[in-house]
Amino acid sequence: MFYFLSKILDILLTPLAWSFALIAVGALSRGSPLRKRVLAGLGLGTLLFFSLEPVSNALMRSLEDPPLRTYRPEVTYDVVILLGGLVEDRVQATWEQRAYNEDGERLLETYDLLRQARARNAILSGGAASPSRMQVVEARALGDQLVAWGIDPERLVVEDHARNTYENAIDSAAIIRAHDWKTVLVVTSAFHMPRAYGCFRAVGLEVDTLPVDFRSYKSPYSGELVPRAEHLAHSTGALREWFGRGIYRLRGYSR
Repeated sequence: MFYFLSKILDILLTPLAWSFALIAVGALSRGSPLRKRVLAGLGLGTLLFFSLEPVSNALMRSLEDPPLRTYRPEVTYDVVILLGGLVEDRVQATWEQRAYNEDGERLLETYDLLRQARARNAILSGGAASPSRMQVVEARALGDQLVAWGIDPERLVVEDHARNTYENAIDSAAIIRAHDWKTVLVVTSAFHMPRAYGCFRAVGLEVDTLPVDFRSYKSPYSGELVPRAEHLAHSTGALREWFGRGIYRLRGYSR
């Protein structure tokens, strides 16, 4: 139930939804023409505001800075946990070719850790988004990629059931305890790391963290003040993560 509710909230808690709601309320209300224009203006203003580069960068930077990094390069970790969210399953199923989104550094960093023997084993955590999309299961696709790059499959544990970060933590913790692994490293995107770390703490597992996929930068903007869809997408992603952190804490999924 929580999984489906979270997907609904993902849609509702976005600038685009807020903008449409304001415009719709203005168009359908029985108020004065001025009130209608004000609501429509607020709707358009909301859309434009979150489509600006300085706004999207500031929101993303608020999630990433300071980075939650406790990785110890002198340690050879028993296991590194690669959290899913980087495989474009529908694209891969359509074209039968590997397809990754902008979170792909998670996979590259995990490969480097295994290749350089900084981690002995890896847990690849991520199931199918829904029963109707079982043709490409994320953890299996990631495992296939690492094996193709030369990693011994016996070093890989495929956890292909988890559909969200809390389930990633629960299922990975069970695997770690079954193997009696002591030193554990989590790899995920910088903006997502605090919530992921909180989930592992909530299931009683102490881990080190290695954030990747940084998206923000010190300079507030490149000089461009034209609203763009890519900035709106980054703003939306940042807001979803903030809402996600709050909801996970309220549910007790993260500490």
